[in-house]
Amino acid sequence: MELVKKAPKDYIIYSAIIAVGIILDQVTKALAVAYLKAIETFPLIEGVLHLTYAENTGMAFGMLKEHRWVFMVTSTILILAMGFYLYAMKSENRLYDVAIAMVVSGGIGNMIDRIGLGYVVDFIDFRLINFAVFNGADSFVCVGAGLLMLALIRDLIAESKKAQEAANAPAAEANTEAMPDPNAEDEAK
Repeated sequence: MELVKKAPKDYIIYSAIIAVGIILDQVTKALAVAYLKAIETFPLIEGVLHLTYAENTGMAFGMLKEHRWVFMVTSTILILAMGFYLYAMKSENRLYDVAIAMVVSGGIGNMIDRIGLGYVVDFIDFRLINFAVFNGADSFVCVGAGLLMLALIRDLIAESKKAQEAANAPAAEANTEAMPDPNAEDEAK
């Protein structure tokens, strides 16, 4: 990877993804505080999907509750590193950049809560599989991570195909050189 100046439209696209993600996350959390905190839960589909107010003092899905500051420092370092990659490094794959912008957006969205409230507001309660209550920022992080994995798998498959074609190319050339030209007999007559 090398440092590079990207096109202005790239900066606008990635900044818009980050900004829209943060705004959606913060607005939905404010709505959860305003409307769900008092009633605790509201079933959208009974037993499947509820809107449930929860305060998460840990990281994603409630992990590491007793290590808030360690997690905040680590998150800040990762957000800064991904932001540096996004805005300063050359990337051959736009899907990587979009995915990283989504992860940064979710990380910042939850960091705003951690710093401002001391906890993260969660409200999406997918009860069908007894999953942890989560929020929009968590969704951005997970979807972004999924897109990163998809892009990586796609790149690995493409590289594998190129390597296989390169390995087969000398063998194919050797076979064509060893085979007699059927047109050569016709020309000799």
